[in-house]
Amino acid sequence: MTRPTSRRRLLAALTVCAIGAALLGAGPAQASNDVLSPGTQIYNDPHSSTREAARKLRGQAKLDALQLSRVPSSTWFTDGTPAEVKREVRKLVKHTDRKVPVLVAYNIPFRDCALYSAGGALGVAEYKAWIDGFAAGIGREEVAVMLEPDGLGVIPWYTTLDGQLERCQPPEYDPVTTGRDAAAERFEMLNYAVDRLGQLPNTVVYLDGTNTSWLNVGEASDRLVKAGVQRADGFFLNVSNYEFTENSTAYGTWISQCIAYATQVVPGDYASCGNQYWSGGPANDWTGVTLSNQGIWSPTAADPALNTAGIDSRYEAALGGVEPSTHFVIDTSRNGRGAWAAPAGVYPDAETWCNPPDRGLGLRPTTSTGNELVGALLWIKIPGESDGQCFRGLGGPEDPERGMVDPAAGQWFPEQARELIELAQPPLGGGS
Repeated sequence: MTRPTSRRRLLAALTVCAIGAALLGAGPAQASNDVLSPGTQIYNDPHSSTREAARKLRGQAKLDALQLSRVPSSTWFTDGTPAEVKREVRKLVKHTDRKVPVLVAYNIPFRDCALYSAGGALGVAEYKAWIDGFAAGIGREEVAVMLEPDGLGVIPWYTTLDGQLERCQPPEYDPVTTGRDAAAERFEMLNYAVDRLGQLPNTVVYLDGTNTSWLNVGEASDRLVKAGVQRADGFFLNVSNYEFTENSTAYGTWISQCIAYATQVVPGDYASCGNQYWSGGPANDWTGVTLSNQGIWSPTAADPALNTAGIDSRYEAALGGVEPSTHFVIDTSRNGRGAWAAPAGVYPDAETWCNPPDRGLGLRPTTSTGNELVGALLWIKIPGESDGQCFRGLGGPEDPERGMVDPAAGQWFPEQARELIELAQPPLGGGS
């Protein structure tokens, strides 16, 4: 494919930025911090895992990996001793040519509840030491850190706001038999990481806000505050998922509003926050439904399952003059076509988040979002890398939706990479 001229590349970049601003809503572009300010360039690691995958591939698969490698994505740090992670982080951040690298710290004990992305440090002390090494590697460099994806969505032995004990109940963390409070340990570690990384002069830190089809707004907000989001730079959304950018923007705005409400208006009242699972509010005479992820949400949508006016008006009434101030970033790496709707009644557990078919790349990374609460659109999940070996409740070893054995989590998935490029929205140019 012919490489675009410099002028064509500039026009393409401006077009993508314009699309992003339109999707995120009108408003002045204000920096949430000095690191991810509008116009900041995201660093593209020439030794990324995508480049590494390309070296081992042939034919179209190699071309696809190389094309994807031209778009900046994050670098994940998932294991190692404190000395090892310090060395690896330092090696990356020292050679970024004044661009900002996006680093993912993913080593919390019992991460992903020992499922597809199992692993992590062995305990609180080991994790804190690892974070110390991670922070020492960053030093004074400008860096954006995404702290522990799934770290607040999946907490061992955690009881929700409505009193439900969640499904992640590892026997080795059983509070009855071990005397441990695994949930308290999780918050202790995340708070430690927020504070340790917050000591660095040029590092911004974001916590896990899950996604629009996961925690309700009040639950996500409560966990974020417990994890120290008010001392961090904000939260991230949609990591390793496929939800529309517009929907994530609405969800993130509600979380920011809920945090403002439950910390400044009625302290602790997260349960009263309007959320995506019931859309009632003053604007629709409190007639609510569950919002659908199979379309784009807006306050003017004709379909009640896509209309946010009720929730928006609910926050307007509750907040009065209090302004939300907690910023967020959105992973747009694979959400160009939105979330997958699995065929009804086919799978016991469709795992719609796990290597769904026919998805596309989303908006390219940018810090010029046009929305004062949205600090950046980023490619946090690395497109082309598998979500795991998806069985969809049928026991495997094949993914029944794809008719093949999916690569393990984090391994290169050529078939999915091809789909993401072919179905990218906006399209991925040859020089992108």
